[in-house]
Amino acid sequence: MRRGLILLLGLGLFANGSWMLVLPESWYDLVPGVLNTGTANLHFIRDIGCAYLMAGGSLLWMFKSPRAWPAAFAGGMFLALHALVHVWDRISGREQLHQMMRDMPAVVLPAIAVLWLAWPGRRVWKEE
Repeated sequence: MRRGLILLLGLGLFANGSWMLVLPESWYDLVPGVLNTGTANLHFIRDIGCAYLMAGGSLLWMFKSPRAWPAAFAGGMFLALHALVHVWDRISGREQLHQMMRDMPAVVLPAIAVLWLAWPGRRVWKEE
């Protein structure tokens, strides 16, 4: 199950990053809640897409080789810091509660999951 979750998250993050890089306008228009954040900045969307691409790629690498956990952990740290920005924006009043609730499954939960999966003490698993 753990390896399946690594694969699923890796593919999802990699796909999201690819979408952000290749079709940033489409990503901006179609991802729920993003239109509420202001005017699209295509360069910024692509920058963040690079980070998502690397986070997903590092998980896919870890799926293939558990020894790649440091790369996956680093990708998870990007996701966690990104999630903390969203949480801080809510705490400081810059983000509405409904927006934060929308961000939970797409921003906060993947960060928690990736860090849990890549945590150094959890990096070894039995082959399934």
